Amino acid sequence: MGDWNMGLGTLRESVLSKLADLLDNPNCGWRQLADAVNKQPQFRCSEKELIGCSVQVLSARGSPSRLLLAKLADRACSLGFLLQCLKKIEHREAVQYLTTIVMEQIRITVQPQSQLVPEGDRVVLRCQAIGFPVLGYQWFKGKEEVPHGSAPDLILNHISPNQQGYYICRVNHGDSFVFSQWAQVSVAMPGNSRSGSGLCIIQQPRNVTIAERDCLFLECRAEGNPPPQYQWYHNKQPLLLATATSKPSLEIRAVTTADRGKYSCRVYNLYHEVWSEQVHVEIGPGSLSWDDDDEVRGFPPARQLSHFYATDKVALLMGNMNYQYHRQLRAPMADVHELTNLLRQLDFKVVSLLDLNRQEMHSAVTEFLLLLDRGVYGLLYFAGHGYENYGNSFMVPIDAPASYTSEHCLWVQDVLQRMQERETGLNVFLLDMCRKRNLNDDIIPQPGPLKVTANIVFGYATCVDAEAYEVNKDDLSNGIFISFLKTRLLAEEKVTVMLDRVAEDMGQCEITRGRQALELRSNLSERRALTDRIQSSDCPVATSARNLQWAIAHVLPESRFLLFECGVKVQLGFAAEFSNIMIIYTRILDQPQDIISCTAQLSDFSEGVDVDLKLTNQETPQDAGSLLFTLETVDRPEVPRLYTRLRALQRLKKELKFTVCLHYQYSNMDEEVHEKQTVTVGKPLVAKLNLHEPRLPRSFSASSSSDLHTFSIPESSSFPEGLESSVLASETSSLGSASTCWSYFSQTGEAAGNVKQVNVPEETFSPEFLDSDQPQPLYADCKSLPHDRLEDLSAQFRTKQNFHSC
Repeated sequence: MGDWNMGLGTLRESVLSKLADLLDNPNCGWRQLADAVNKQPQFRCSEKELIGCSVQVLSARGSPSRLLLAKLADRACSLGFLLQCLKKIEHREAVQYLTTIVMEQIRITVQPQSQLVPEGDRVVLRCQAIGFPVLGYQWFKGKEEVPHGSAPDLILNHISPNQQGYYICRVNHGDSFVFSQWAQVSVAMPGNSRSGSGLCIIQQPRNVTIAERDCLFLECRAEGNPPPQYQWYHNKQPLLLATATSKPSLEIRAVTTADRGKYSCRVYNLYHEVWSEQVHVEIGPGSLSWDDDDEVRGFPPARQLSHFYATDKVALLMGNMNYQYHRQLRAPMADVHELTNLLRQLDFKVVSLLDLNRQEMHSAVTEFLLLLDRGVYGLLYFAGHGYENYGNSFMVPIDAPASYTSEHCLWVQDVLQRMQERETGLNVFLLDMCRKRNLNDDIIPQPGPLKVTANIVFGYATCVDAEAYEVNKDDLSNGIFISFLKTRLLAEEKVTVMLDRVAEDMGQCEITRGRQALELRSNLSERRALTDRIQSSDCPVATSARNLQWAIAHVLPESRFLLFECGVKVQLGFAAEFSNIMIIYTRILDQPQDIISCTAQLSDFSEGVDVDLKLTNQETPQDAGSLLFTLETVDRPEVPRLYTRLRALQRLKKELKFTVCLHYQYSNMDEEVHEKQTVTVGKPLVAKLNLHEPRLPRSFSASSSSDLHTFSIPESSSFPEGLESSVLASETSSLGSASTCWSYFSQTGEAAGNVKQVNVPEETFSPEFLDSDQPQPLYADCKSLPHDRLEDLSAQFRTKQNFHSC
């Protein structure tokens, strides 16, 4: 019996990682567990600690649940209390796993094996286990304890016939114990090698629950002389599949509900025959019940299984804030950051970009299209200025002139057409922008014909001829749309149902009613959800290309260690805030005793990268201009560092180079001494994709898989170690960044001097929600702004529209 009073920290790392995997899910996971443990004050997590958990998704191997479990372990949380909380949130899969682990805290890693040996030989039966620092071993032959059998290895010297039989080992620690498998020891008598030995099954098949189209794998292994043969049975009928005969394993690919039932295996040789245990195989789809009887029979807990799946999930998130000729926005940064965290929890490959000009937006969409393939779920989100004319929506880049037209913007319907040609499983557009008419633009572009695919979902943050608003608080802002979307996005519902609930939430909020309403357009005919599982396609080259294209946009430079002549050792660290924004920090690792002060500052950055020199080399990320990056994401945050924030990495044309200047002072000197070193770190993050370069004309009419096989690697790209070799193994495939032309303008826009009206920045206020004496603009924190709080706020709305409405 397990000891539930043991601390959470006594669990092995593999067990904690498995628990974290089970809790890293949107429906019933670490957030619900944090709420449950908060009932006990000593285990309560602060808002800052929860934010630190949530940002773990920004790391490739980060896990919010694993960090939460570590915090609970530090606070001496017992396994019993953890189990109680898991039961409270009804996470039955985690409950069963933890119960099994604690009841079987001792895990046998090496099982004793059956052996057939000649008389007089030496036999060694080995049983090894882990789980506690000190473990006891006790060997039995049948029900009788073996004398002196108290070690992991049971040694039988000069084996005789009276020693043959079945052996088992009991591994224990206090009241906890577990038995090994049985091992049969048989003695082959001289001159009787043809007599054969009894068969012994050493590995039994197990009950399993899987979904339709998954692979069923059962295994039964036995030992004997002559070697055993196998015949698998389904519902007591022999399986005639080639894989079901003469092999110890049974494998059925792409199972259906017809494959559910009871399975067993007949093991036989020339002299003997034995049968395996009968196991039950349950096949989805649908919601499968989980009751106590299932636990008794040993069935694994069943979760709701979706009938549909994605071959992959990719998302491009673009937020434009700092416009050159139009009113600045505040919400896109927080909105893109919030949505990035949520989509990564749903296993999306996310590229997040801020402040793109027209060329960079074109190139980013082109690269995004290359990530799409047959069956992939593609999501494109844009937050910024926008407009809609004659049913055509346009996203406005930051370099759009004061009187822009469609030729200065990105045409949403054209992007949709190109997405359709990729034969995706689901296309989701989320447009968080205004949809007012642009009186400067009378061009009516004509999109090409769309395929009839019934897989398109449009979520507009506002209605036609209406504006989208920001809610402001402190230094951060959220758009109204994301403030409501983030509370629903992780729900396991059809994507249109999820967006409908967002629309209902917005309609029930007093400050948004009559001003902004979500509009949903969809031809989705299947119950596809953003939470659908990923099942890889049968084209490994296409999958590798997609993974490479995403990965090269997210490779950070490795940490550097610089040794200066004075003996000071400096570390350079790198962190990504967005795919095109990087934070560099410096810290002093070691310095001689006669140096009383020492700092390492960065300067002389490469041309193209956007750095605010007034905000470089700051003591906190916030002082360096980062409102989202927290010290919890850095190892040992208490160690002093200097932070510098680099923006617009997509405009970096050459390798990133900068100078590290060491400022230090000796104890016997009044003057400060300087030393410099130049550092080159290549092209970090999205800089490798060269989004500043125009893309060559290219047709997307070919099949998506062939496109992925034929695009070429730009010479300036630098690939992370290990990625290139995995993709370039195919002699016929060279992978990199392809190009797409944007040739949808059949008419030329009017010259800037002949426009009918100039786009004038405008702010729209809702005075009835302001204090007439002392207006208090309210900024929404991107990390936590539940929609039910909006009704309690006196808010100043700021429209994302940047020209006068009619």
